[in-house]
Amino acid sequence: MRLKNKHWLAVIAIAMTANLAQAAPGREDIVIGQVAPLTSVIAGTGDEYVAGGAAYFAHVNANGGIYGRKIRVVLKDDSYKPDQTLAQTRQLLAEDKPLALFGFVGTGNVLALNKNKVLSDAGIALLAPYTGAQDLREPTNPNIFHIRASYTDETARMVEHLHTIGLRRFAVMYQDDPFGKSGLAGAESAMQKLGLQPVARGGYDRTKPEDIDAAVAAIAPANPDAIIMVAVNRASAAFIKKMRAQGSKARLFSISVVNFKELLKNAGEDNARGIGISQVMPYPYSTLVPVAREFQMLMKKYQPEKVVSYASMESFIAAKILVEAIQRSGADPTRQKIMTQLDKMNSYDAGGFKVSFSPDNHVGSKFVEVTVISRDGKLLR
Repeated sequence: MRLKNKHWLAVIAIAMTANLAQAAPGREDIVIGQVAPLTSVIAGTGDEYVAGGAAYFAHVNANGGIYGRKIRVVLKDDSYKPDQTLAQTRQLLAEDKPLALFGFVGTGNVLALNKNKVLSDAGIALLAPYTGAQDLREPTNPNIFHIRASYTDETARMVEHLHTIGLRRFAVMYQDDPFGKSGLAGAESAMQKLGLQPVARGGYDRTKPEDIDAAVAAIAPANPDAIIMVAVNRASAAFIKKMRAQGSKARLFSISVVNFKELLKNAGEDNARGIGISQVMPYPYSTLVPVAREFQMLMKKYQPEKVVSYASMESFIAAKILVEAIQRSGADPTRQKIMTQLDKMNSYDAGGFKVSFSPDNHVGSKFVEVTVISRDGKLLR
């Protein structure tokens, strides 16, 4: 009997100290839920935001999982429609019983979950939603953990940068929904601190991203020095083309949700050159930052057909953070344990990108840098 007890104590000790232990047959998977736009006007972004996380989860599973349990991501498509986000999340929670949610996309989509108390009622964490809206950050939502800087941080950085180089006449083109209005508010706040206000504002309907005539009509006559675009890929490209066709020489800046390769393809290389894009993640196209090296290696190994981009890098980093929180939760993680461990995650280094959470702060990073599309169609820091 004493030998048997010693045997079990040894087993428990090994389980508690293992990092990524070899998978034990018969153990239940750790289920993670993700709802993302795999169809719709931002399907490309959704696909990339799934791919980066998938590469890291595949790597963890290939190395034995977490305490012998494999990660299984249940993925659903919401087509970027808030009502679908709501329905798909409810179905996922009821049927698949995930321990955490991860990598949702869209301001209005996540706001729909908040409005209907889906996360709080389920007692579950949503890590790394692809949105920088201030409404999702203030006041602190106990269920949502952000790893990207806010749209307010991004637009403020753009305004400061443009002001530094002598520009004063700013306009804002924005998507007429919570996403776009959050960026608009951030830009206006940054301008007010400098004693300025926009010379023009122009919005567009999120369901018609290529119908930007009203935005052009509102902004072009004001002849701004610079235009900040708080818009998705298609709308940004259509706006750029029409503004350039009208002869506008304004400096054009976009927030991080835009993919520069999509701008090159849809706006044309001549029109896209010189456009600035704020970024909230490390530069994914070099190997100078350790997490970028790891990201490129694992994308090549586990997601070779997918795009290396800022979006896929962001979800890769988010997956690392989630795996770390689950590991810290022990061999039998629960929703509450994972939330508790995220709250305790102070200065976690994902490999050159640090994230800090606390019970009073769920904005893990405020990192922002400005990049520019070069003459040869590359993105320069």
